[in-house]
Amino acid sequence: MAADPIWTSPPLVNWCQLLLDSFRRWTGCELLERAGTAEDQARALFAAPFVVVSHGTEDDPILNYGNQAALDLWECTWDQLTGRPSRLTAEPVDRTERERMLARAAAQGFIEDYRGVRVSRSGRRFLIEHAVVWTVIDPAGVRRGQAATFSRWSYL
Repeated sequence: MAADPIWTSPPLVNWCQLLLDSFRRWTGCELLERAGTAEDQARALFAAPFVVVSHGTEDDPILNYGNQAALDLWECTWDQLTGRPSRLTAEPVDRTERERMLARAAAQGFIEDYRGVRVSRSGRRFLIEHAVVWTVIDPAGVRRGQAATFSRWSYL
């Protein structure tokens, strides 16, 4: 018997709503068309043709979401991506710049047009361009993490 798709998990459906609601709050735009139920939207986000990835608020933030495009780009399964420190998405030489970008996004709520080098699980380097990075908040305004989305990358 096959397991249910990951995006049907109630905690993940709820997280997807926070991602979508927070994106709209900060940018004034929808990340994707919000049709159907929350589960329909979680499925659409997971299958979107652009990357969406997020982490929590731990001292060393842990990845807690990556849609199929993110899993493919980082060459990971769901279990390999989630639970991993998000700093590992960048090589050591690029981590200071990554931390500055995340701090700027946290201070402003979101940033647009981010550009930076990342590395897949196998060590393949790629340049992301025109990324939007935003703070994920709950309905009470409590910070729950950060997320990024982009649709442009090139392998180095």
